Amino acid sequence: MSSSQSPASRRLLQELKKHDSSVSAQYMEELGPVSDDDILHWSCILLGPQGTAYEGCRWKIDIQIPETYPQQPPVLTFKTPVLHPNVHDKTGEICLDLLRGTAWSPLYTIEKTVEAVSHLLSEPEITSPLNVDAANVLRAGDQVGYESLVRIWGVMFAGKPPTLGRF
Repeated sequence: MSSSQSPASRRLLQELKKHDSSVSAQYMEELGPVSDDDILHWSCILLGPQGTAYEGCRWKIDIQIPETYPQQPPVLTFKTPVLHPNVHDKTGEICLDLLRGTAWSPLYTIEKTVEAVSHLLSEPEITSPLNVDAANVLRAGDQVGYESLVRIWGVMFAGKPPTLGRF
């Protein structure tokens, strides 16, 4: 890259250098640019949080970073289908205040943003869902049914090993 890098490019290069894969290994793999030609397009593999119905799942997340980063948040999208109240089941759009800019701060990094998405999997926000059907199962108090659906989607789409016994 030339010496006339944009502020976003400089910041992203710093983040890449500081990225500690040993710390983030609990919730993601392979964070970084998709190609050497475009520092503003990243991806990662998000791992299902341990102790949840998502455990054992792996999702590809596409990360589009605006030229105005870090003043504006990146756009993260699930490319692997996931069943969750705050993720659109067809587009992979994620409903999270942090990604909408209302809670965004330039202090956040791409790594911390992915960590926030991982936390959202563990703690769905059912008052503002993108997937109303998933939210309605939780609103009805059917935690077992919801977790069964999550596991089925995990096996179908996200590499979760099938298990015997309770689904």
